[in-house]
Amino acid sequence: MGRMSLFSRNDDLPGIHGTVRDLTGAGLARNLKKFSAGDIAVVDAPDISRPAAQQLIDLRPAAVINISQFTTGAVPNFGPQMLLDAEIPIFEELGAEAHSRLRGSKKGRVTEEGGLFYGEDEVGAAVPVNADEADRRFSEAQQGLVDHMEAFFGNTTEFINSEAPLLIDGLGVPDTGSLVSGRKVVILSPGVRHREQLKDLHNFIREYEPALIGVDAAADTLVEAGYTPDLIVGNPSGIGSDALRSGARVVLPAEPDGHAPGLERIQDLGIGAMTFPAATQSATDLALLLSEYHGAQLVVNAGAPLGLDQIFADRPEATPAALLARAKVGTKLVDADAVIELYRVNRGGSTAWLWAVLGILVAAAAVILVAGLTGDAGFTQNLIDTWNSIALTVQSWF
Repeated sequence: MGRMSLFSRNDDLPGIHGTVRDLTGAGLARNLKKFSAGDIAVVDAPDISRPAAQQLIDLRPAAVINISQFTTGAVPNFGPQMLLDAEIPIFEELGAEAHSRLRGSKKGRVTEEGGLFYGEDEVGAAVPVNADEADRRFSEAQQGLVDHMEAFFGNTTEFINSEAPLLIDGLGVPDTGSLVSGRKVVILSPGVRHREQLKDLHNFIREYEPALIGVDAAADTLVEAGYTPDLIVGNPSGIGSDALRSGARVVLPAEPDGHAPGLERIQDLGIGAMTFPAATQSATDLALLLSEYHGAQLVVNAGAPLGLDQIFADRPEATPAALLARAKVGTKLVDADAVIELYRVNRGGSTAWLWAVLGILVAAAAVILVAGLTGDAGFTQNLIDTWNSIALTVQSWF
C-alpha cells in the first residue's frame, strides 16, 4: 500500500493544512505555549543549528517555513538534514515582506511548491528544500569553510610577521600615563547593543570606577549617558565635539607610515592627540592592545563581541588582528554580558536583604505590641514605661 502524500487535498484545497504559528520575535514565547503537533511553524533561522532543529522536531510540526535560508553557505550545518530525516517538510526564503502579512495564529496551508496560503489568499512564496539539495549545500559550505579558514590563518601569520614588535613589546603604543595602569577598564565600542550594555553596566561602573575608553562613536554614547571618558580611541571625524572636548585623552589610529585620518578635525578643535600606528585600523583592537600594554587589571569588552561563529561567518569585524588583540589581553578580557549577568545575580541577593530587613521590622513591631499590652496601666502608659526602662538600662552601660 503506497504512503499517503503529505500534500493531500483537504477542504478541496491542496497542501499541508494547519495553524500557522509565528515562532519569531516578540511572539515567540506566546506561540510556543500554544503550539500543537500538526501546526505549521514559521521561523527566522539562517544556518539553523542542531539544537534549534531538535527543538522544532520535538514540537512535531506539519511543516517548517524559514524566512531566511536554512543553509546560507557560511557554515556547514546539520539542522536541515535533521528536520528532513524526521520527515518534516521544510521551506525557505519566505522573506520579510510575506512574514509581515502573517495575521496571528490562523489556519493556513503550504503547497508542495512552497506557496503559503490563508484559504485561497496567498501570503507569500517559499522554496521547498529536499534532502539532495540540503546535502549539496552542506558539502559546499564545508569546503567553503575550509578555504576561508586557510585564508584567515594565512592572513593571521602575515599580521604576526608585520606586527610582532607591537604584539610582543608594545612598539608604537602611545603613552597614556596612569589612566589604565592597575585599574579595571571598560572599552565601549559602537556595536548593535552597546547602549543597552552600557546601561546594564551601571552598577559595575559605580562600584569599581573603571577607566572608560570610548571607541569611535561610542565615545558620544558615554558622554550622553553622563560619563566622562578617560580615553577616546578612533577617527575623530565620526565623534562629536562634546566628547572630544570632554577632557579625555584622544588616540588616533594611524597607518604604519604615521598618517592618521581625521587629524585635521583635531587640529581645527585645538585638541591634543596621540597617534597609534599599526597594520589594523580597528580602534577596538587598538584599545585592547593599549589597555594590555599599560597594565590594566581587567578589561570589559562591550559592543564588540568576537567568537568562533563570527570568524566562521566571515563577519567584517572578525579579522586576524581582532583575534590576536583579544588573545594578547588573554585572561584579563571579559565580555560585558558576563559582567552584567553577575550583577543580575547580585540584585537577586539584594532582594533577600530587603526581606531580612522587613522581618526585623515585623519583629520590632511585635515587641512593641507585647510591651504595650504588658502591665497594669493602659497601652500607651505601658509602652512609655517599657521605653523608659530600656533607656535607663542603656544609660547605665556608659
